[in-house]
Amino acid sequence: MENILLFDDPSIRGSLLPFTFTRPVADIRVGILKISEKWEKYTGKVVSYLTQDYLQTKFQRAEGSLLAVNGSWLPDEDSLSQLKKLKPSQALYFGKTLLAAYIGETEKNLSACADKEAVEMESEPKLLQKTWQIFQFNGEEIRKDFILITKGRKSAEITDPYTRVYASENIFIEEGAQIRAAVLNAENGPIYIGKNTDIQEGSLVRGPFAICEGSTLNMGAKLRGDTTVGPFSKVGGEVSNSVIFGYSNKGHEGFLGNSVIGEWCNLGADTNTSNLKNNYAPVKLWDYTKGGFANTGLQFCGLIMGDHSKCGINTMFNTGTVVGVGANIFGDGFPRNFIPSFAWGGAAGFSTFQFPQFEETSKAIMARRNVVWSHEEKEILERIFEMSKSYRIWEKKS
Repeated sequence: MENILLFDDPSIRGSLLPFTFTRPVADIRVGILKISEKWEKYTGKVVSYLTQDYLQTKFQRAEGSLLAVNGSWLPDEDSLSQLKKLKPSQALYFGKTLLAAYIGETEKNLSACADKEAVEMESEPKLLQKTWQIFQFNGEEIRKDFILITKGRKSAEITDPYTRVYASENIFIEEGAQIRAAVLNAENGPIYIGKNTDIQEGSLVRGPFAICEGSTLNMGAKLRGDTTVGPFSKVGGEVSNSVIFGYSNKGHEGFLGNSVIGEWCNLGADTNTSNLKNNYAPVKLWDYTKGGFANTGLQFCGLIMGDHSKCGINTMFNTGTVVGVGANIFGDGFPRNFIPSFAWGGAAGFSTFQFPQFEETSKAIMARRNVVWSHEEKEILERIFEMSKSYRIWEKKS
């Protein structure tokens, strides 16, 4: 098998906005690992990306002939065994969805796959096609990733005498993790505690749960199952069935449920998300491909927040709210259910978070994590600022 080239499926990528504004589909975290990291672990191959032109500098494509794989495909042992049977003259499909094909070094896209012999996938692959599927699939993906990461390895021991553990065989602790007076209940699913994490006093954790490298659970945090805290994040309050990609803070009291939070986000103290409508009706969510709200069929759906977005203290998000990239939300009352990228304001109305001010803020925030605001990052965010103008309807009125 060649090295893996994870491509953005154009029929799927738009439905994963706002997260795919700033990353390829395969850079999305579901479970413990990003999709790209899953492919690395399963195949042992180098992974690279075929994505939008403005993202390609940051997420590069490797040289040489490659096995192009749909970046929304969540791998497992069964799918891998079918992939290994694929010949260079063939293209693997499920229905009309291209899953994989070998691609030459000089080929810039997948158009040549149309000339290959079409082979149908024997069993239905698991594809990430909607933003809300990130939290919906998260519990199962934690279970799969837990086995993948911990197989043949020995967990670090819990030395704190005041920490209570249930089903210790389902708990894996990486080197450097500190745990103090916590309750870890892995009876309903595994708990993965990453390298150099800090589980502070009074934290209550139920599996399936994952906390990745360098992250902190603040004192008294209540973490329910099917939740992932990505690397270098700080989390407190109550969190249920949610995914925090990384480098983000929800450090204080307040509820976050059935939600997905991107990178470099901050939720102010006592921020609360509603994840259930008062009439128990299915939740509608903003769909960028439709340009309007679409029925998810879900009874529980909270907040979808793109990278670099923030909200002030006591912010209230209504059921099924979508926030774009680089927004800053504050003030009384419930803001609208779709908040465009680089919006500034809240229920009382919005203006535009102008790029120079956004850049100044982002530089300061990233510096706190010892990460440099690069020219590459600036170019990507500037492009998103221009791409998202049409959604900021107040600019047309001024």
